[in-house]
Amino acid sequence: MASSSPQSSAVTAHSFNKILNQPRSSKSKRSSDVDEGTKKLRRMILVEGIPSAADPTLRPRIWKILLRVDDVSACTFLEYVARGPCEVREKIRNDTFRTLATDRGFKERVREDMLVRLLDAFVWRNHDRQETQQLGFTYVQGMNVLAAPFLYTMPSELEAFFCFAKFIEECCPLYVQPTLEGVHRGLKLLDRCLKIVDPELFAYLRMKNLSAEIYAFPSVLTLCACTPPLDQVLQLWDFLLAFGVHLNVLCVIAQLLLMRDEVMVSTSPMRLLRTFPPLEAVPVIGIAVTLVRDLPVDLYDELVRHPYEITHV
Repeated sequence: MASSSPQSSAVTAHSFNKILNQPRSSKSKRSSDVDEGTKKLRRMILVEGIPSAADPTLRPRIWKILLRVDDVSACTFLEYVARGPCEVREKIRNDTFRTLATDRGFKERVREDMLVRLLDAFVWRNHDRQETQQLGFTYVQGMNVLAAPFLYTMPSELEAFFCFAKFIEECCPLYVQPTLEGVHRGLKLLDRCLKIVDPELFAYLRMKNLSAEIYAFPSVLTLCACTPPLDQVLQLWDFLLAFGVHLNVLCVIAQLLLMRDEVMVSTSPMRLLRTFPPLEAVPVIGIAVTLVRDLPVDLYDELVRHPYEITHV
């Protein structure tokens, strides 16, 4: 994924538009089926990256395709909004005011009332659907940060709402259960993966009594959206939406490897790990992709399934 000149960005934008403007196959709607156009989009996201500066319409269109969001009913969304505050509004308000609080661009584009409205509507949506769903959803810690990229990226609250709902309910439902089961699974998997890809770093952190639960909780909970700058978070999310949110665990390991030298000589590594350095999406994605090859097949399979598969003990 190369950082490119304005001219090459324009060429890349044209290539993306060419794929996006092709008629999409409606023959199969099964979630396991991926059409050729989507495969091409994924490849281009990995190789070129989405040139948002050259064409700001690309990212929202691509995210909707990757999430398979084609039905955005204004009536449905407005009906949820008309119900007013949901039962956990106070909990929502406790979090929304500090969402990406240091990012001026985010604050200029996304007001707190937009976040509150989206999260209220999400709770109402799942209040109505609780009888028909295996998993129930309400508002939990971290959801405000997961909603933020959608409100920032999408041209309307309506599209942001339906993309966020699909993302939560299908991509990472276990991350937002009251127990944060998927997050804790992800943190355990992070330790297991790190032990394989860098046993020396793993042993050093263990010697300092540092497990992923202690230093990586925010990064796993928010899929790295807690680490500025936002433009790099969005680039990382292009990759996660294209290839799977499970890869975020490897993206967190990639960030550790980028600061490995400083961590290994630090007498107090937690001081460094408390706040990760500014996110750099391109090297993080590059490292994460190479780490996949280092993992045993059964461990990688567990990693793929951890955000969504309910395990029966």
